[in-house]
This record gives sequence, structure tokens and C-alpha cells, in this order.
Amino acid sequence: MAMASDFTDAPEVNSRQGRTLDALVIGAGFSGLYQLLCLRDRLGLSVQLLEAGAEVGGTWYWNRYPGARCDSESHSYCYSFSDELMREWEWSERYPGPPEILRYLNHVADRFDLKRSIRFNTHVTSAHYHVTENIWRISTETGEMFTAQFLITAVGCLSSANIPDIPGLDTFEGRWYHTGQWPHEDVHFTGKRVGLIGTGSTGIQAAPVIAETAAHLTVFQRTANYSVPARNAPLTPEFKRYIKENTAEIRQVMHSTANGHPWPIADRSALETSPEERQALYEAAWETGGLRFRATFRDLVMDKSANDTAADFIRGKIREIVKDPATAAKLSDFDHPYAAKRPPIDTDYFETFNRDNVVLVDVRAKLIERITSRGIRTRDAEYPLDTIVFATGFDGMTGSLLRMDVRGRDGLSLAKAWAAGPRNYLGLQVAGFPNLFTVTGPGSPSVLCNMPVAIEQHVEWITDCIAHMRLHGLKRIEPSDEAVASWLAQVNAAAEATLLPQAKHSWYLGANVPGKPRVFMPYAGGMAHYRKICDGVAARNYEGFTLSA
Repeated sequence: MAMASDFTDAPEVNSRQGRTLDALVIGAGFSGLYQLLCLRDRLGLSVQLLEAGAEVGGTWYWNRYPGARCDSESHSYCYSFSDELMREWEWSERYPGPPEILRYLNHVADRFDLKRSIRFNTHVTSAHYHVTENIWRISTETGEMFTAQFLITAVGCLSSANIPDIPGLDTFEGRWYHTGQWPHEDVHFTGKRVGLIGTGSTGIQAAPVIAETAAHLTVFQRTANYSVPARNAPLTPEFKRYIKENTAEIRQVMHSTANGHPWPIADRSALETSPEERQALYEAAWETGGLRFRATFRDLVMDKSANDTAADFIRGKIREIVKDPATAAKLSDFDHPYAAKRPPIDTDYFETFNRDNVVLVDVRAKLIERITSRGIRTRDAEYPLDTIVFATGFDGMTGSLLRMDVRGRDGLSLAKAWAAGPRNYLGLQVAGFPNLFTVTGPGSPSVLCNMPVAIEQHVEWITDCIAHMRLHGLKRIEPSDEAVASWLAQVNAAAEATLLPQAKHSWYLGANVPGKPRVFMPYAGGMAHYRKICDGVAARNYEGFTLSA
């Protein structure tokens, strides 16, 4: 990667349009912080980062709901670009919670003096490209305006809360919350009758914690979900020493695997393993816990018969854990293959339904009709509630981008360009939107792998691309329509080679947001393979992109 000394940077100036920059970055999570570091300190560009929140953190600044915890193991859920940074930071648990992740990101921001280039509490409302000047004009909620040659969105794949449009919410006399917009002050459930809507990863994490103090918890389930125990625990001194002594090896494994985690997927088939050995391997993986369970066999997300062995094993575990057979049946009535959605991991989720103060309501059979002033009414009953918690996820991958007024050449809005679903090249750029880069955008592996690995690859590719442009006197880059069409076909082909599109209610398909086009958004061909594709494109003089002076 090129360094700042390779270039002479244009000074930052003031104009009638506001601050003029080489690059503007939106979002101060993992993506934005690293992008700022690379462009400002490695390339020597004038860069401003705008962040809607009051501090760094991105998704983790907003995700503070009860039970919130990362599902990647802590020693891999961090930056790996610096051996020194990997060695000097110590995680306390196998799966960090929001406070520890925020401490880590603040440590990074302070260590590299990033906060002086960040404007907090600044919500971007629009970003318009002006072709004659080859600049982006970015406006904020307070009326400030910035201009920049390059615009990099680091707004996160899961940061735009999806609040379902259920009639009557405005009449509810109690309090309601969305897990993705959790208040920063304490929320107490003691003595409260709580309704939890949603049983994805968020609901599965929140339910056990809410149930501990609530007078009563009613869980409204539309889709039964698989889950594997997290087995969270403090990291041992021995494991902490292993991390510090093996940073290069950990990074190499993460970069070589399909999902970016620090362990390989076992090179064995579930169908070619005897039933007895297969059961023993699943039992061992269940005891180990976490997303490693998915790596027990290589064909779990490729072959339905192989996948059925994992699904049947998890159904058996639910029947073992949950005492009430009717509740166990509802919890294991899966309508999709295991891991066709991002597979949740939990701490005592299924055990929670053995509590006297917890009830499961199947709203696939008994639809929620409306929210009343005093609770939730389904087709056959009304449930009195003091508090409602929406664990209904996000408008994934595209929501945060489309909620900004982004307009490219000739005033083309991103919403119109993506009216039939996101179309871009490599998940990095959109035709008609010159010099706009999207970090972990749709069409990239992003949510199908350990996010920091995907983020670092994207940020470094974008940085090298801009360095290449400056070195060769190039001012503008965007993909060709042909490259976009070809990449979209590859994204679809990669998805169809797996079982992932069979999860019809998955947010990977946008199915959780009414009216959103049903398009499989992430690239399912694996992070390691995707990295090779991107490297090849760059090596062939940015094949598929149009670069001009």
C-alpha cells in the first residue's frame, strides 16, 4: 500500500460550498475508522469523517440492547493490519459485548489520533455528484456542506433499524424500543410485562436477559430459528498468550477461509461420515459452541441432505432442553436450512422457555393483527403488555445507503438505480456514481463472514485504487454497465450454488422489509475467493472500471 510520502496532497481550503476535501468518509465504525486512517495517514489526503452518533462505534454505538454480544470470537473481531495493535490489546471474553467493543474502537481511534478528523453528531442528509467539477457535495442535517473528490460510505450493513408497520403502535400506552436504536440510559424490566417481537440473532440474545427481571415475557415468533450455545467465558491467560504469539498465523487463517473466521472448515462430508461418528462430531461441536459448529462439515451449506443432518441434530437438542413438547415443537419448526440465515449463537435461549414467566406465541399461525393501547392482539387473543421490544432487525445492506439522498450523474438517485435491487461491481462501486465507494456494500461477502476481515480487504482495495489514480493523474473512476451486469450474474450464481436462497424470510434477500426487492444481496462465493477476484481486477489495470483524467 502506498504511503503519504508518495504524493503531494492538495491543501484543505474553504469555499462557498463549505470545506473542500480530497475524500469524505461517512460512518465511524470499524470501516470508517480504518478508511480514515488509510486515506489520511497512508496517502496523505485531506479527509473528513462524519458520524451521526456521539462517539465512535458504528453499529455498536446503537446496539446496546440486553444480551447484545458479538458472534465472532474476540481475537478475530478486531483489526489485523497491525501486529502491534493485535498484541497490545487484550480481550476479556470469548465474545465481547458492546462496552468492550467500544473501548477497543476508542483505543484504536486514540492510538492513531483519528478523532481530530471526525465530526460527531453529524447526520448526512444528501450527497450529490457534480460532473463538471467532478466533486461530491455532501449536506448535513444542520445545513453544513462539504465537497470532496471521493466519497466513501462506511455506513454499515446492519445499521438501519427495521420497525415493522403494525397498526396501532402510536396508541400503545407503554414504552417500546427497537434493539438497533436502544437508549443510552438504563432500561429496566423489573415487574414489567414485556412483549418481544422477533427471534433472529437479536431476539435470541435478548430473551434470556429480559426474562431474568421481567414479571412476564411473551416472545412472538414468526420464524423458528436454529441456535447453538455460544459457550462464552473469560479468556484464559494461556489463550491470551497464544493470541500475542501467533498474530501472523491467525491473520493467515482468517484470510484463507471462506467466512473469515480463525479456523478452517473441516474437509469432510456429513454424508460420507458414519452416523455414529457424525453424531459424535456434532456433540463435540455443540459443546465447543459458537459458529465453529457450522464448520463441522464442508457440505452443510451446499447439500440439502447434508444440511438435514445438522438440522435434525439441533431439533433433537431443542427437544432435550425444552420441557414442554408443544413449545419445543414450535421452536424447532424450521422453514429453512441450517445456516441459510446467519446462524445465531446463544446463552440459555432455549432454556429460557422452561421459566414460568415466559410464553412463546407462534405468530405464523396466529398473526399479529394490531397493537392496542394496552398490548398486542393476535388473531385469537390479546396479550397485555407494559413494554414492547422490537427485535426485528435491520433494512440490511442497502437501508442506510438508500435513506440518504445519494445522486450520481445527471441527478440519478441511488434509490432509482437500485429500484429492482442493488446493482454494482464487486460491492465497491455503482455505475453512474463516479468516485463513490461503498465499504462492504451489497454484492460483496460482508455479512456472510467475519466483518473486520471483509472491512480491511475493502478499505485496503479502495485505498490502493485511489493511490493508483493519484500516481497516474487519474481523477474519475466508475464501473462499466457490462462489468456490473457480469458481476450481478456471478453473485446470483454463487448464491444458487448454496442453500442460502432457500431461506425465504431472510434479510439476505430483503424479505424482512415490505416492498423491498427480493434479491440475494451478499456474495456467497467465499471471502478468500472474492479477495483473489478483487486482486485480479486491480492487477489487470482495474478491469471493468472506467478511469479517466
